[in-house]
Amino acid sequence: MLPPFLQPGDTVAVVAPASRFPYDELADGLRILRDDWQLNVIEGDSLQAIDGPFAGSDNLRRADLQRLFDDPNVKAIFAARGGYGCYRIADGLDLSGLQANPKWLIGFSDVTVLLSLLYNHGLVSLHGLMPRQFGDPNRAESLESVRQWLFGELPTNYTVPAHVLNRTGRATGPLVGGNLTLLINSLGTPTDMDFNGKILFIEDIGETFFSLDRMMTQLYRAGRLAGLSGLIVGQFTEMRTNSALPFGKDSYEIIANAVSDFDYPVLVNFPAGHVPYNLALPIGKTVELVVQKKTGQINFQPK
Repeated sequence: MLPPFLQPGDTVAVVAPASRFPYDELADGLRILRDDWQLNVIEGDSLQAIDGPFAGSDNLRRADLQRLFDDPNVKAIFAARGGYGCYRIADGLDLSGLQANPKWLIGFSDVTVLLSLLYNHGLVSLHGLMPRQFGDPNRAESLESVRQWLFGELPTNYTVPAHVLNRTGRATGPLVGGNLTLLINSLGTPTDMDFNGKILFIEDIGETFFSLDRMMTQLYRAGRLAGLSGLIVGQFTEMRTNSALPFGKDSYEIIANAVSDFDYPVLVNFPAGHVPYNLALPIGKTVELVVQKKTGQINFQPK
C-alpha cells in the first residue's frame, strides 16, 4: 500500500542519514520544498553535523530517523544525499511507528538499504532524486517525477526506447532493488530481500567491470536471479576499466550474460540512477513490466 499522498501545508523532514556535505548546498532544495511545494519542513540534526565522512555519528543519524519515523505529523522523510552511512544505521531502527502511520521515504544510492528495510516491513518508498540535487536545472524532469508521486499525480507508465539487449515479455510483481552494491552487501543481513516473483531494478556508479561481473555472478550463484519475474537495468555510470587487462564487455553486456539462462523480460538502459534524468520508482509497489520490440514500459496500474 502506498503511504498517504502529500498536500500543501503538510509537514515533511529532511535528514542526512549517510555522508556529510556543506549545508548551503541544500538551500535550493529547502526553498523548493517550502516555497514551491508549500510544505512545512523540519530539518534533522544530521544536516549540519560532522563525524569524519558522516553527517554526525551513527547514533545521531539513527536517532534523527527514528524520531521522524515515530512522529505521526511527519508525512514524508527526504534523505538529503547518499554517499555512505545508511548501511551502518539500518539495524536498530524501530519501524512500528512508521507502520502505524505510513509515510514516504525518498532517496537512492546508499539509501537503498533503507528502502529495502521498509520493503521488508511492508512499506512502499520512493527511489528518487534527493533535495541536495533539487535545484539543478538539468534534473527538472527528475524532480517533477518525485513531486508527482508524492502528491498523488501518479504516472500511468514510463515508456522508454528499445535497447538491443532488451528481452521481450510481460511480467507483474512488486518492484524491488536500487543500488546493486548495496543489494549485494545486504545478502544474508536483515535488509536482504526475497527476489522470487519480484521485478528487480539495479543501478550503480564507479565500479569496475570486474566488480560488476563479480556481483552479478554472486547473485546468480546465490540463486537470486533464477526466480525473478523481470529485470530493469538502470544506469551504470563512471565505470572504471582495468587498462592492463580489459574486461571486454560493457556493463549491459555483463548483466545480460548473467541472466542469459532465464526467460523473463529484461529492460535495459532505464533512466534511473546516478544521472540527471533519474525517474522516481516506487519500491514495493506492484508494477507491470512490458518489453516489446520497439519500446519498454513500466505500468503502474497493472491489469
